[in-house]
Amino acid sequence: MKVTIPYKPRQHQLDVHNSLKRFNVLCCHRRFGKSTLAVNHLIRSALTNPLPRPRNYLICTTYSSAKRIAWDFLKHYTSVIPEMQYHETELRADFPNGARIQLLGAERPNSLRGIYIDSIVLDEYQNFPPNMFAEVIRPALSDRPNSNAIFTGTPNGFGGPLYDIYQQALQNENWFAKIYKASETGIIDPEELEEARKIMPPEVFAAEYEVSFEANAIGSIYSTSLNKADEEGRVTKVPHDDQLKTEVFLDLGMADKTAMWFVQKKGTALHIIDYFEDSGESLRYYANILEEKGYMYNTIWLPHDAKVRELGTGVSRYETALSLGMPAQIVPKLPILDGINSVRMTMSKCWFDYEKTKEGLNALRQYRWATNDKGQAKDRPEHSWASHAADSFRYMCTAISSSTSWEAKIQYPKMAII
Repeated sequence: MKVTIPYKPRQHQLDVHNSLKRFNVLCCHRRFGKSTLAVNHLIRSALTNPLPRPRNYLICTTYSSAKRIAWDFLKHYTSVIPEMQYHETELRADFPNGARIQLLGAERPNSLRGIYIDSIVLDEYQNFPPNMFAEVIRPALSDRPNSNAIFTGTPNGFGGPLYDIYQQALQNENWFAKIYKASETGIIDPEELEEARKIMPPEVFAAEYEVSFEANAIGSIYSTSLNKADEEGRVTKVPHDDQLKTEVFLDLGMADKTAMWFVQKKGTALHIIDYFEDSGESLRYYANILEEKGYMYNTIWLPHDAKVRELGTGVSRYETALSLGMPAQIVPKLPILDGINSVRMTMSKCWFDYEKTKEGLNALRQYRWATNDKGQAKDRPEHSWASHAADSFRYMCTAISSSTSWEAKIQYPKMAII
């Protein structure tokens, strides 16, 4: 049976469809229509793939954004196909030929392990966990011949997943990569574009509409403090001192990530010697990680909600930590905005080991204010993959900022990071 999908691509969308290779990176300005393009790419894949039970995925930054952005598009464009089945709770569309399209969120990458993938779109890839593609998605593409992936997004400064994958694509002739600027596509009316330019911060307009990687990370909460740490040489090699005890600060998660910062006080400085994160694991697992690290611990700091008793067991995570031999304490509860100010005041005392804290530092750089459709910052941070590292770092600064046990200042050698 022949069906006609009610999709009339713009010229630039059509050019993309005709240019796609196995791996593709599309850096698009706002209102380009990349969500519509992505959904219809997956529909075509579902309808034309000759393999049994094709599996196609659209992954957004969060599950809620996948539902808000793409679910209605998917139902609309497939509504002309007889015998389609929609599963609202799973954001899943099953085709009569056995194919499937499912919408997912990137906040739980480990939940994707073990699947096979025929076609996948990773939307707003600049906000994804850094290693998600290499560690989770790429292996799943190896099971099926002719599998393919599209990365879409809008730049958020140099560095980060979108910038890295775009640079990788440029070096590989088997990849398709292209930047689509609003001033060049003609999709947005020139008067509308000029009006946006007048009211938006320059760096926001440059990134959102002109797809510039040179603009600073939009709304980055700690960019100024971290840039200063870079300039002062405080992101370098910071060796563990086996004569000093180590403090550990955790943001606990089960389905979400658990993030752990390892800190030693030395003179007036805080030596951030290590970072670790994982998800979907028990406290016993993290207790084993602490033992494997081999540091001499003073306190394992847990968030204030760790004293809440869990419904299934009636035991709090704080009590579980104590039973596992952790010298646990609870970080004082502090409003998020006050905690952010505490981080900014404390950051000048922090020295980071570049290699061991690289993953956590990347999260701190990408931690940013939530924004509205005009790119204006709201009065709360955006919840993303970067939140867990940022939350545990905030707990550190909240607990330590009141300490008065500073010793004489130590002079540290500076080391350039290349």
